[in-house]
Amino acid sequence: MTIVIIMVILFAALLIVVPLLERSRFRMSAEQMSKLSRWILPLAIVLILAQLIRHLVG
Repeated sequence: MTIVIIMVILFAALLIVVPLLERSRFRMSAEQMSKLSRWILPLAIVLILAQLIRHLVG
């Protein structure tokens, strides 16, 4: 039952957030996107390592 509630909340949030983002006039330049994209892989690696440590300790 908990998973159903979580899925409903996520779906509702998606239905609310996507139209809001489409209506906003926020646009990123190619330079801004490249600055952000170079952080994605290192942060994903840090997240995976943190989860691995959490799994091994707990």
